[in-house]
Amino acid sequence: MRIPVIFSVLSAAALTACVPLSTYYREGAAVSLVQRDTLNCEVKALKDAPVANQTRVTPPRYVPARRSCSSSGACHVTPGYYIPGQTYTIDANQGLRKRVEAQCMADKGYAPVDIPACPDRIVKAAPPAITSTLPALTPKSCVIKYKNGTYQIVNKS
Repeated sequence: MRIPVIFSVLSAAALTACVPLSTYYREGAAVSLVQRDTLNCEVKALKDAPVANQTRVTPPRYVPARRSCSSSGACHVTPGYYIPGQTYTIDANQGLRKRVEAQCMADKGYAPVDIPACPDRIVKAAPPAITSTLPALTPKSCVIKYKNGTYQIVNKS
């Protein structure tokens, strides 16, 4: 029974390693400052565009009656019926909140970036390190993510 659990944990870890790093970027900024500024902008955005949950319902569907007859002439009618709509909740301010956060970060000089994950050959060749200051990015930049949430930005050669 433990093998599937271990396999799913390892699969999740492997998938996380392949995912690009989506972050705000300003060359030369300390990662701790980026994290602090991001948190402050998230809080500001939450104040300016608070959660506004709305409950909605998908429309119901009507399945019409069906009539079927056998070769002997006996007919059967299946009555029509309704399938009720499904109830779901959305946050009407979610998009606005993301735009307020992005504008706040832009006002601080950051731009959103997606840094691709490094290929295995780079991961194996790079000496382990943690990025503490954001380096200049090039088209060959990639990222190595670590399990503890830290990462290393590498400029491939």
